[in-house]
Amino acid sequence: MKKVSLIFSFIILCLTLGHAQKTYLHCGTLITAEDKKVQQEITLVIEGNLILDIQAGYKTPSEKDAVVIDLKEHTVMPGLHDMHVHIEHQSSKKRYEEGFRLNEADVALKATTYCRKTLMAGFTSVRDLGGSGVNVSLGNAIAKGHIIGPRILTAEKAIATTGGHADPTNGLRKDLLGDPGPKEGVINSPEDARKAVRQRYKNGADCIKITATGGVLSVAKNGSGPQFSDAELKAIVEAAKEYGYVTAAHAHGAEGMKRAVNAGITTIEHGTKMTTEVMDLMIKKGTYLVPTISAGKYTEAMAKIPGYYPDIIIPKVLEVSPMIQETFRKAYERGVKICFGTDSGVSPHGDNAKEFVYMTEVGMPAIEAIISATKTPAEIMGNLDKLGTISIGKYADIIAVLGDPLADMSLMTNVSFVMKNGVVYKSESN
Repeated sequence: MKKVSLIFSFIILCLTLGHAQKTYLHCGTLITAEDKKVQQEITLVIEGNLILDIQAGYKTPSEKDAVVIDLKEHTVMPGLHDMHVHIEHQSSKKRYEEGFRLNEADVALKATTYCRKTLMAGFTSVRDLGGSGVNVSLGNAIAKGHIIGPRILTAEKAIATTGGHADPTNGLRKDLLGDPGPKEGVINSPEDARKAVRQRYKNGADCIKITATGGVLSVAKNGSGPQFSDAELKAIVEAAKEYGYVTAAHAHGAEGMKRAVNAGITTIEHGTKMTTEVMDLMIKKGTYLVPTISAGKYTEAMAKIPGYYPDIIIPKVLEVSPMIQETFRKAYERGVKICFGTDSGVSPHGDNAKEFVYMTEVGMPAIEAIISATKTPAEIMGNLDKLGTISIGKYADIIAVLGDPLADMSLMTNVSFVMKNGVVYKSESN
């Protein structure tokens, strides 16, 4: 029996060579996320990539080659999910010129660092809600073990209307504007909408994301107005369901949200100007809010730095960004279902857990915030049988935080142990 703080390279080597010894995690506090209960002094037994057993007390292995990891001073919980990231890019002063300077290979290589930062922050799964298509390749490379990062379920390219948020030619000079269509994720009819969804399927997407209203960071004036007709939204949702996709709608303005919710969208992203009418409609329809408070906090701060954003964007940021946290508070208190998401890429990758602090400082209980980033995302994405909670037979996606995050949620920003699929990627235990 070995009782050690294992370094990443040793465990990767052992598992790569197929050495399937059992790993025993001695957990001081355990949050399974199956419910709001907290357990003390628990042993988790891991074999291969699965949780083999959950035992009361600190069990001594009978196997000679078993590994014991001491997490007795830690709070252990399922690997976290961020349901709104943009893993290909990260905000910077040069972000708006990078599209002209970076090749796909450049984007992919830079993104490997964002993938690693995200995993090391304790996020073992993410939903990427729109990029160039490199996000599909990143997800495949991680799944095959070529690079380190979280599981990626991606929308590939977000679907927009002409000139709308996520039209890839917004802000370009006239000879570069062109006329992008469904292949590029731009639609202007129900027929276009169906084709765009089918193209995302062809390109390897795992879910569908639309931009139901204008956006804050797109190079366009209106950040709140609705941008799809009811018929277009109906076609998108219907086609998505046919292909087994859940759907997400970027939305800041109330009318665009209302149309999306009525069409049957699964999640509303941001929800900044959400009214009580929209909240009640979401409750009735079972629609989730993914608040992305982190994006609001970060963009508000960056907009005050001269030259950080193009001039057309700054008024939108200063109007919309300060509203997001308060809207979240109202929606939560009214009973809207909440799912964790940050919009990382707008805010820095690796800082995802700051969202927990923002959620709890306006009234969401800490345990509910953790469940919103574990069990709830797995329920939405349809993989609760494999992920989202610590349960026998599920994938061994497990993280740990030194101390009690239920008393101090800032501790979530300093994850000390990360296991994904039975492999330890980070261990700072004693």
